[in-house]
Amino acid sequence: MNEESTHAAGETKGARRASEVEPAAAGPVLRWSARRKQEAVLRLLRGEPLDVVGRAMGVETYRLDEWRSRAVAGMESALRERGDDDPGAAHLREAQRVIGEMTMQNELLRDRIKKKNW
Repeated sequence: MNEESTHAAGETKGARRASEVEPAAAGPVLRWSARRKQEAVLRLLRGEPLDVVGRAMGVETYRLDEWRSRAVAGMESALRERGDDDPGAAHLREAQRVIGEMTMQNELLRDRIKKKNW
């Protein structure tokens, strides 16, 4: 009995899964780096068709579409005009401003005390 006969019909041991796409002379790609995802998304944003980029890079079109959507959402949040979306950040900035003013006042008062003691 050979090993292949112990598996389900049409299935062989060690067969490559569909998610393991092998680009030309690079070996199987099991996980996509942020850099490679960025390259794919940039190609899409430059106007290349989804199916062409998918075939060329060995990525499913639904996955490319998801990457593009996340990239656009990230750009939108990075390009917001106002950074006051976080009320905690505004409170922190105000507290830092008050601390700075109080520090300056303390330094001025220390200087006055030094001058009077001489």
